[in-house]
Amino acid sequence: MTTTTTTTTTKKFGFYSIVLLTINSIIGSGIFLSPGSVVNKSGALAPLVYFCAAFFAAVLAITFAAAAKYVKAGGAAYAYSKAAFGENTGLYIGITRYFSAAIAWGVMATGVVRTVFSIFGLPKNDLKLLTLGFFSLMAVLFIINVMGPAVLEFVSNLSTLAKLSALIVCIVAGALLVIFGGRNNFTAVYQLEIAQKGSLSASEFVMATVAAFYAFTGFESVASGSEDMEKPEKNLPRAIPLGILIVAIIYIAIVVVGMMLDPVKLATTKEVIALIPLFDNPIIKNIILYGALISMFGINVAASFHTPRILEAMAKQGQVPALFTKRTNRGFPVTSTIITVVIAILIPFSFSYNMGSIMIISAIVRFAQFIVVPLALIAFYYGKCREKVEPACKNFVTDVAAPFVSLLLTVLLLVKFNWVGQFTVEVAGARVPNTLAIAAMIVGMIVSPAALYLYNRQRQAKR
Repeated sequence: MTTTTTTTTTKKFGFYSIVLLTINSIIGSGIFLSPGSVVNKSGALAPLVYFCAAFFAAVLAITFAAAAKYVKAGGAAYAYSKAAFGENTGLYIGITRYFSAAIAWGVMATGVVRTVFSIFGLPKNDLKLLTLGFFSLMAVLFIINVMGPAVLEFVSNLSTLAKLSALIVCIVAGALLVIFGGRNNFTAVYQLEIAQKGSLSASEFVMATVAAFYAFTGFESVASGSEDMEKPEKNLPRAIPLGILIVAIIYIAIVVVGMMLDPVKLATTKEVIALIPLFDNPIIKNIILYGALISMFGINVAASFHTPRILEAMAKQGQVPALFTKRTNRGFPVTSTIITVVIAILIPFSFSYNMGSIMIISAIVRFAQFIVVPLALIAFYYGKCREKVEPACKNFVTDVAAPFVSLLLTVLLLVKFNWVGQFTVEVAGARVPNTLAIAAMIVGMIVSPAALYLYNRQRQAKR
């Protein structure tokens, strides 16, 4: 197989940059905008809910991180599934991951622009203005990537440190108000929605945990660009769990502080950024405001790094045209990034930026990864894989026990997932099929993989 990859010596992400990239890939807008929704569902048990969600995410993260020591190739779930189960499984996971990630990137970019407009009082549904903001953001992200991994690493690290600093300021300021300012309104949590039910049932606790879990997702994409990282087989298994741990501490601390300051305001505020009303000091408010904006920009930077490299990884394995392996002298995957940007722009633009109804594909693809990667890791451990893997140091706890628990937790996710809500919409008080969501699933999960499978069959037949 021949490729058009440009061989260069470029700066790669070191261990601490991988940790920051993990954090940047997870922390987006959720912890700034909507922590109150989980508090409203779970009441005083909200910190425990976040702890359980963090445990769930940590087990899955350990599974993905452990798989990285067996497979150095980029692509994350794509590379692991292909090595364990062969080309067809890898092709399916790879192409569905790629399209869902490209769509998700477009949705996140749209979300940043809408949020900025809402904060500054601009009409967030004005299509011309929204299009201008959306294209401007995508252009900035493209330029950052064109400048190469070194610049992208710098921007990613800087945005991560900025969002962490804003959250830490929020935690410290809140703790000082509680300790020295006498602001402890924790008992007001019993005025929330949960108080009307009397207690939280086991099923409701699980559903609240599942809702909180989605604030931890993003770690599964970190290894997509492993070829741009130093010693990925050693650094990824250490960096991803550490990143999850830091995020968990931050999230739990934010929720606890928010519940101590004013749980009712946290859960019921109409402001775009839910953490701002908890404080009276304008400096703290501005730190949270700009921290939230940087956070949303940062997760888009992470998406602009991860997503094109899924397509590039598939090209290096010969499953899509070798054209997508081409890189510039700065180490920029030029062709895979261009096509990814086009997809990420065209789909939101085609749907007039109303993307909620087709985002179901992202959730389904994530479920597929959470099933296939644990099974692949177990196959690596027992030497039952289709392709040769790295001679890694095997560990029964991380390579068998953790993926087994991951599978059980994923089944729980599948059972508790709101399938009816995702595939239907309410019209005149009745639930009717959500045709956009159904069409997105058919195209993304059936048509695209089938077309690529036929392409590969034809290509192999010509050899």
